[in-house]
Amino acid sequence: MILRPRYLELLRTYRDVPLVKILAGIRRCGKSTILEMLAKELVESGIAEDHIISMRYTSENFEDGMTSKEMYQGIKEKIKDTDRYYLLLDEVQEIDGWEKAVNSLLEDANTDIYVTGSNSKLMSGEISTYLTGRYISIPVYTLSFDEYLEFKKDNKLSEKELLNEYIRMGGFPIVALGNFDERSSYQIVEGIYTSVITSDITKRHQVKNFDLFNRVVRYIVENVGKTFSANAIVKFLKSEGRALSVETVYNYLEWLEKAFVIYRCSRYDLQGKSVLKTQEKFYLADASLKYCIMGFNPKSIAAMLENLVYFELRRKGYEVYVGKNETKEVDFIAVQRDERIYVQVCRRLPEESDREVANLLEIKDHYPKYVVTLDELAAGNINGVKIMHLADFLLSKSY
Repeated sequence: MILRPRYLELLRTYRDVPLVKILAGIRRCGKSTILEMLAKELVESGIAEDHIISMRYTSENFEDGMTSKEMYQGIKEKIKDTDRYYLLLDEVQEIDGWEKAVNSLLEDANTDIYVTGSNSKLMSGEISTYLTGRYISIPVYTLSFDEYLEFKKDNKLSEKELLNEYIRMGGFPIVALGNFDERSSYQIVEGIYTSVITSDITKRHQVKNFDLFNRVVRYIVENVGKTFSANAIVKFLKSEGRALSVETVYNYLEWLEKAFVIYRCSRYDLQGKSVLKTQEKFYLADASLKYCIMGFNPKSIAAMLENLVYFELRRKGYEVYVGKNETKEVDFIAVQRDERIYVQVCRRLPEESDREVANLLEIKDHYPKYVVTLDELAAGNINGVKIMHLADFLLSKSY
């Protein structure tokens, strides 16, 4: 088992704190393995194995369904004394009303509770009633480049070759652990994508026109890193002779978000100092999702570099926005407490450097500004704007 220390450190911080720890992210991003790592660490720290209760609530395990009462009783039966028990509950979203069971276990037993789920239904609805102020949400993403290198440490490839592989293959742990060629990798990711779409979206929301839903997904995938609106999708579909309401498009986008397939990045107006509600960007949970749907195209790398940088900023705890500065756009404004950084992403310098640097220099404050590029010769400083290679940016501990 290859450790993912960042998540373990985070869970360590919240250990024995009376909050439900909710690990949420797309299917197969490694949540179950993180729970296994936690169980191992608990045993190593002296917790008796019979005081660690691990339950997995996949639809395959409970084909006939399970009620929240049955979930509660099943766990309560395993609690034999008043000592602390550690509950590691995997894929709880499969149980309707799971939050009632978890809330009861939090209240009437000596427990420290960790749950995972691959649908952000986890964060909505009844959870507000039963667990308000009693949970902490920990987003789990596919592998960072740093983690990818750890998974590939016995590989003979150079860091540069592994970066190129990471850009093309993505960061699903199952792919990184194997030694697959590109075609096999995309087939594996396509299987993950299909299970997400089937289990978390089309079945759950009873999508009637699957072909039209897929066309909307394809539009989003084609436009990663570009601002667009639901209206733009409706107009595009109309040009293809397909009819779809704006409301339905909003629903599709929301369902894809709740299944952690896409992540919304709002625009921030630097002049008005406000978050804008229109012309957002969407990024894919993993770059490989684009390639498994559309095939790999070197021309699409520029947009997917943005995708990588966006998630690296998220992993480091930043809130991330697209920046609007009058008529100019800044790829990312990343905010963390009182800190802020600005980031432009481009594939090559110097031909793109004038525009990228100029957009940043127009921002009249003293927060750090970066241009992140794949250009190996580009490094240094242009009028206070730091030029960084993508690998250095992804592996940097702080900015």
